[in-house]
Amino acid sequence: MNVLLHTFGCKANQYDTEVVRQLLEDAGCAVVDDPAAADAAVVNSCTVTHVGEAKLRALVRRLARRNPSVRTVVMGCAAARDDGRLAALPNVAAVVGGADAGAVARSLGVGAAAEDGLRRFASGSRAWLKVQDGCDEHCTFCATVLARGRGRSRPPADLVREAAALARAHAEIVLTGVHIGTYGRDTGGPALSGLLARLIERVDGVRFRLSSVEATEVDAGLVDLMARSPDRLAPHLHAPLQSGSDALLRRMGRHWYTSAGYRAAIERLAERVAPLGLGADVMVGFPGESAADHAATRRLVEALPFTYLHVFPYSAREGTAAVRLGPPAEAAAVRERAAELRAIGAAREARHRAGRAGARADLVLEARRAAVREAVTEDYLTALVPADAPWVLGRARVAARLVARGPSLWAEAA
Repeated sequence: MNVLLHTFGCKANQYDTEVVRQLLEDAGCAVVDDPAAADAAVVNSCTVTHVGEAKLRALVRRLARRNPSVRTVVMGCAAARDDGRLAALPNVAAVVGGADAGAVARSLGVGAAAEDGLRRFASGSRAWLKVQDGCDEHCTFCATVLARGRGRSRPPADLVREAAALARAHAEIVLTGVHIGTYGRDTGGPALSGLLARLIERVDGVRFRLSSVEATEVDAGLVDLMARSPDRLAPHLHAPLQSGSDALLRRMGRHWYTSAGYRAAIERLAERVAPLGLGADVMVGFPGESAADHAATRRLVEALPFTYLHVFPYSAREGTAAVRLGPPAEAAAVRERAAELRAIGAAREARHRAGRAGARADLVLEARRAAVREAVTEDYLTALVPADAPWVLGRARVAARLVARGPSLWAEAA
């Protein structure tokens, strides 16, 4: 059977799709990119925004038009909340809520062996490792917790075994999940910093990286690992902010931190870790957001050493508490506020990139694109490398010196 795979959404979804890929390939299926060549399609869905769900529905319809005989299975977060609309789309054979790869395989009539961890991602020098799923918080805007359920940590021994397998094929492993800063709370086992210490001790040669982690859940152990061993734990943090207004944070249900607590956590990290790649999610237009709330967000963003920002407008999601908090900010104000914050983020990224020119970097090389290869630095910058450079041929990770050429960073032999 030929199967097409498509993923919407976060790294956790990307990981789940790779588990499906491995299960299907182990059962003798072939993964294809051309819809016309596919007997079946598996679409992993996201429910974070209404735009994402609209793109999902459009893709399913497009697949049916391109290939009227294709059987489509929709999995993931939007599938978990389906009220029948996804199931009614053309050629949808099954809707599988969540990340049950075995259920996806069975819905296609494929007998699949029990999952035993990922051995590799299909391509690239970087792989994701999902350390937990679900979330116990109840942010008023978030539908993901409705789809994925309570927080569940995977056993450390399973993660060490899977990381060791991934390290044989990849130079970097990114720890991901829905709320990874709470790792271990549900089991009484090691916290995230303890898990990382164990992974670093037992899995040689690979660089680990954190995906999204709440700033106030970065403990002293994580800071110490980044400061002492940046070659093993990348000095990079993506710390969701959402708003710099305490009043708005309370309306969002983000009760576990204040703007002052967030700022203190980031400043503690920045005092010890350099260079530091630092990103954040920032939401604009949440119901009740005033000009004063936005100004508080802007002041906090300007006060902290961010190197990039992910700015996005509030998206009302059915079933969440936020839809009962009133209408979002006016569209014109949302566009203006988003543009202002994105401009700050772009300027910070450019400044950080310029500041790294002339410095050494630890590069993980990605796929070749025409005459260049992209590489990811430890602090999450993209550097370009000539694809035929003899000092990188056949390698996945190299030490290099960064040089500025126009708006881009290039890497030269160190």
